[in-house]
Amino acid sequence: MPVSEQSNDNAAAPKPLIGVLCCNEVAQRPVQTVASRFIDPLVHISGVSVLLVPALIHGVDVRDISARLDGLLLTGSRSNVSPQRYGGSDTDVGRIDEQRDEVALRLAGTLIESGKPVFGICRGLQELNVLFGGSLRDMDPGAHHHEDDLYYHELFDHMHDVDLMPGGRLTNGGPGRRVSVNSVHMQGIDRLASGLTIEAVSTLDGVIEAVSARPLEAEVLAVQWHPEWAGAQCAVSKTFFGVIGDALRRQHAQD
Repeated sequence: MPVSEQSNDNAAAPKPLIGVLCCNEVAQRPVQTVASRFIDPLVHISGVSVLLVPALIHGVDVRDISARLDGLLLTGSRSNVSPQRYGGSDTDVGRIDEQRDEVALRLAGTLIESGKPVFGICRGLQELNVLFGGSLRDMDPGAHHHEDDLYYHELFDHMHDVDLMPGGRLTNGGPGRRVSVNSVHMQGIDRLASGLTIEAVSTLDGVIEAVSARPLEAEVLAVQWHPEWAGAQCAVSKTFFGVIGDALRRQHAQD
């Protein structure tokens, strides 16, 4: 048998492809960024391939890229969603990234309309709540976020308990339970969008910590905490990335 035919026979089947949305940052010049920690569990737990998507309005053809992707992850970010997106006040909400807002909402909306899975982490959960018609609010200092002058890795040491809802995606349809998660966010859900279902709430103050959108043809799941941080050591974080992998493989099989 020719070598080329042997190579084709032994070649692994293509993995599902997930888009990971970047952010706009400035490091002496404008750059597109995404923390590497978001990518590792997608590769090692979800078992998918990753394509970084620029948060540039004129750099992304939403229809074209949505046709190529099997799913999308809206990552956490150092920026907040602009209040103009959900009818919020004009008070200072910190850093905003309006191009990220635009690309995130348009691309996620297009994928969901196409029946493709979309997931969110931290800012990503907030974006999905806004996409479905909900609103956001500032969080009380200290309850869900350490002081900003700590070392980077110490920010993720801030933990609190959340209650996972029975029958939810994060319990694999089983009974509810209480778990401890990290907490690094200064905003959260205010008015929950009518199209979303609560998957987890904080035991501290009832803040919504995870949501899903069902029944929809598209799988939609988002968490307020950071499952990508030491995700391999946390059962509920592994479940989150397992849901991503399963959803993308189902989608990939349909394409």
